[in-house]
Amino acid sequence: MPSDAVLAAPAVSAPVTATPVLRVSGLSVEYRTARGVVHALDNVSFELAPGETLGIVGESGCGKSTLARAVVRLLDPSAGTIRLGETDITHATRRRMRAARRDLQMVLQDPAASLDPRWTVGDLLAEPLEIHGIGSRAERRARVADLLDKVGLPPEAAQRRPHEFSGGQRQRIGIARALALEPKVVVLDEPVSALDVSVQAQILNLLTDLQRTLGVSFLFIGHDLSVVEYVSDRVAVMYLGRIVELGGRDSLWRRPAHPYTRALLDAAPRIDGPSAPAGPGLTGDTPSPYDLPSGCRFHTRCPIAADVCRRLAPAMQALSPGHHVACHFPDSGSEPPSMQSAINS
Repeated sequence: MPSDAVLAAPAVSAPVTATPVLRVSGLSVEYRTARGVVHALDNVSFELAPGETLGIVGESGCGKSTLARAVVRLLDPSAGTIRLGETDITHATRRRMRAARRDLQMVLQDPAASLDPRWTVGDLLAEPLEIHGIGSRAERRARVADLLDKVGLPPEAAQRRPHEFSGGQRQRIGIARALALEPKVVVLDEPVSALDVSVQAQILNLLTDLQRTLGVSFLFIGHDLSVVEYVSDRVAVMYLGRIVELGGRDSLWRRPAHPYTRALLDAAPRIDGPSAPAGPGLTGDTPSPYDLPSGCRFHTRCPIAADVCRRLAPAMQALSPGHHVACHFPDSGSEPPSMQSAINS
């Protein structure tokens, strides 16, 4: 995790009573290939409140980036609904999505791939304003200067091209472009994973400051648990296309209820040295997305799996207000009843 000396104070959690700015319900995405059907997302549901950051974590291939692209409608869902405020954008036409883009933007992992190298930064930042017919030419120039100032870049940066900037500076440009239309929701797909640790801290501080100032909501996709812990108000843990645990940051880190969440936290490096693991570690490899396990998808690697886990998929259940888990035996490392009975007898 970046040093405390360079990190700002964590964001304050958004009120849980606030009307969601984004509601995803039963979202599924399938890819049909020559080898078969890949169920990249399966029945994913969550809500995002105004000014809140929801972190999404999980191993590579769990569906995080697919979720990000589906939410902003770069991918078409196979099932489920996506509501942006009161507007259902699940199957919105290109014309309707164009209007929705004012409230829903995205920052990609590799900013260089999303910035046209032939354009100046000023043109890149002004383009969303021109597309949506916002302001006169002079007003757009002023808006570009304001955006550059917000992300910590000098006014003369508008005259330069993306290749003239460092990776961290390019990501600042990507963030400025995403904020040009003053969206309500920004999806951040691993926005700091390609940056040096010191630069990561600067970008995370920038995002925290922008959220405080603008009140924008973030859907933060990441694989670095320390980064996700720092920026998030709530965290959703994904495994093989499903959310297996969803809860407040502090609650989830203090008492992870799903064995997969515990294994992820145990695997994360600690700056204060090794400590006793919260539960048994993972065994085996992630199953093929072409041949998903029956019942609970995690049972092939779960250290406490019982027969019911192999037969039935666990439903999401509430452990406490705001903390939900999909596990037949949710607890901090408890044995399933069948094992407990054997031990007691």
